[in-house]
Amino acid sequence: MPDTFELWDVIYTFLLSMVPVIELRGAIPLGAGLGLPWYINYIVCVVGNFLPVPFILLFIRAVLNWMKKVPKLDKIALWLEERAAKNSDRVSKYATWGLMLFVAIPLPGTGAWTGSLVAALLEMRLKHSLLSVFFGVLVAGVIVSLIAYGALGFLNFLL
Repeated sequence: MPDTFELWDVIYTFLLSMVPVIELRGAIPLGAGLGLPWYINYIVCVVGNFLPVPFILLFIRAVLNWMKKVPKLDKIALWLEERAAKNSDRVSKYATWGLMLFVAIPLPGTGAWTGSLVAALLEMRLKHSLLSVFFGVLVAGVIVSLIAYGALGFLNFLL
């Protein structure tokens, strides 16, 4: 792995880690492929993935209520609420720990964005939601980094 990397590579991974659905689950492998050192990639992607969370927790209910009043956006708002409701059973049973585990496990449909949406719709306390999502993002980052850098190391070994 090269010792130098481009600032633009860091910016790309940072921005990608903020995108819903992709989050750090897609940004960390990108950063690994671009040659970023694992520790820089991890920190950049965790920060980028967590940055939108407070805003989601504080404003998503108001945004969804507004979207329901706009003809073409109402279906998207209902879809988001249904998606959150589908995942809320797993989270509400164990509250804070359930939310952290939900965010931490890097599977499709989980992550900081969906976890924050679920927490907001379940009206979980802001402090507990922030901590749960933050620690979930930390764990997800470790898991994805181990997979990305382990797989990259294995490919380098083969080639």
